[in-house]
Amino acid sequence: MTTDEKLSLITRNLEEVLTTDELRKLLESGTPLKHYIGFEISGKIHVGQGILSMMVIKNLQEAGVDITVYLADWHTWLNKKLDGNLSTASKMALQYFAEAMKACALVVGADPEKIKFLLGSEFYKAKGLDYWSTVIRVSKETTLARMLRSTTIMGKKEEDITDSAMLIYPAMQSADIFTMGVNLAHSGTDQRNVHVIARENAVKLGFDKPIALHQHLLLSLSKPDVWPIPEGDREELAQSMKMSKSKPDSAIFIHDNPDEIRRKIKEAFAPEAEAKYNPILDWTKYLVFGLQSEFTIKRAEQYGGNVTYSSYEQLEKDYQQKKLYPLDLKNALAEWLIKKLEPARTYFEDPQRQQALAEIEKLTLTKRYNIKNG
Repeated sequence: MTTDEKLSLITRNLEEVLTTDELRKLLESGTPLKHYIGFEISGKIHVGQGILSMMVIKNLQEAGVDITVYLADWHTWLNKKLDGNLSTASKMALQYFAEAMKACALVVGADPEKIKFLLGSEFYKAKGLDYWSTVIRVSKETTLARMLRSTTIMGKKEEDITDSAMLIYPAMQSADIFTMGVNLAHSGTDQRNVHVIARENAVKLGFDKPIALHQHLLLSLSKPDVWPIPEGDREELAQSMKMSKSKPDSAIFIHDNPDEIRRKIKEAFAPEAEAKYNPILDWTKYLVFGLQSEFTIKRAEQYGGNVTYSSYEQLEKDYQQKKLYPLDLKNALAEWLIKKLEPARTYFEDPQRQQALAEIEKLTLTKRYNIKNG
């Protein structure tokens, strides 16, 4: 495989690379490529988190990259997710999250056996002082104001930071990258701030500068609180329009049954003829056309009959011109998701995985109840 072929493969399905020139030079150097993507163990895995990530990982595997999925139980604890206990985060990381990500790999055709799953607690125990000294070194090179701004990677606003332990979260994430020796740091675009910190501090601290690979964040299926969308802080806007595990109808989870998928997609926000901030079009672009080159919309003859699109751009154009209506696109997307997620549903028919899924669901429901009731 040539450098150009590897570059094209690695950058496919990405929204941003910091930077493409650095990635090309890394490929030309022949340096072994070492990737990581880290996840909090915050609840059930939805398609934006699991499927989009594995689409990128599949491409990386084909390019010969060493893959690590980092199970960030300490970060989960710092961010007060699940029941707020580190032991629970560690347990769910291994029993549910790793298994769910393997299911996502099967959905997109990646090889789950070639993915290393690394638990944060085990990593910190193995690295010891080497890791924690790196956390301190990163912290010393980062101003308090910059660290506070970077806590948005936790899905929080600055005013939501309630204890000082949360402030070390970004430093720990940079230290994860450095201590693992990662040269490809992969995440959603919401993690951009911490990757910039890691890149800025790398050379000063004697580490190689990591290349950041950022994938798209799928829009929530729910209607935004304010519509039309006002101009303003794009970072805050992006956070507000993400799928939320605390709002189950805003997302499709990888093990949702067909009836749940049809209901959620049918009820999803999809303004007629409007392409911008339209989740149904967003999902069609990044999920359907991210995995295949054609998409067929089945319709009755009186409504124009079946139509097959070989590009997202033509589909979007027809939608804007009212040649393709929201309900027809919703029906096609729902059936596509049902078929595509079948391997994940089958994978979770295993009794142990079913038990882990039931436990994570219980923890998530309890968390939502506690938030709702103050």
